[in-house]
Amino acid sequence: MASFSRLVRFLARDGRTYYGDAILPRGVSDISKARQARIIKGDIFGKHDVTNDVADIRLLLAPLALEDVRTVRCLGLNYELHAKESKMPIPQFPVLFYKPATSLAGPTDPIPVHPLAQEGTGLDYECELVAVIGKKCVDVPESEALDYVLGYAIGNDVSHRDWQIKRGGGQWSLGKGFDGWAPYGPGIVSSTLIKDPQSLKISTRLNGKTVQQSNTVDMIFSVAKTIAFLSQGHTLLPGDLIFTGTPSGVGMGRTPQLWLKDGDVVEVELEQVGKCTNKVEFQSKQGPRL
Repeated sequence: MASFSRLVRFLARDGRTYYGDAILPRGVSDISKARQARIIKGDIFGKHDVTNDVADIRLLLAPLALEDVRTVRCLGLNYELHAKESKMPIPQFPVLFYKPATSLAGPTDPIPVHPLAQEGTGLDYECELVAVIGKKCVDVPESEALDYVLGYAIGNDVSHRDWQIKRGGGQWSLGKGFDGWAPYGPGIVSSTLIKDPQSLKISTRLNGKTVQQSNTVDMIFSVAKTIAFLSQGHTLLPGDLIFTGTPSGVGMGRTPQLWLKDGDVVEVELEQVGKCTNKVEFQSKQGPRL
């Protein structure tokens, strides 16, 4: 489906924003280390060309422009140990919730914490494999589900546990949908390169210390099972993102609990893809906008 290997969207040194195919040194798979890319022209979900025009990368952006994103679907409790540390039952079906597209951010963007989210406790991290749908599909069998994937990224499903659980009225999205609370990237690795998304190391580091370390083989519902389930009676479109759940080790599940603070640096990493590095920034309290 895709002619690119590692899709990036970036601000070039000429001041323009491009889609490109990241150029990496031999033996390097972390897209965040890319300094150049071959410019892509055309529709990234359809006919496009990876040109021979090379541009210098000044800044890696969120891999998809906001106008190219359709929905942001997310799974909860998709690793057994995470369900146990959350003191919740192992789900029989994928637990689905949505984040707004405005929660998406780039691989080095700050994580903005609105004053409302500074109330109470519970600011948390969640490393997650992100599957990007590349072709329209509905009622897809599990055996064919991966054929509809454009590629894979790593994301951080930033969460505020008080607003998610105690104050959310049973709706998780309120505590997970603040602006900038879904940084992902650093690019999208083509499904032609990652043929098996269930064998990838995934981890989180907080201020340099590893706090989550697992493998996607431990998912309860694989990427293929997830796509097959979510497409039953629901059309998936090119540009749909699926955050596939987090492993154990989140701050909520620790003793004592470990919450993100202003100035903390969170790194989420996925094997064969690379890492996102985002700094937590508490926003100042201001009066209401007129």
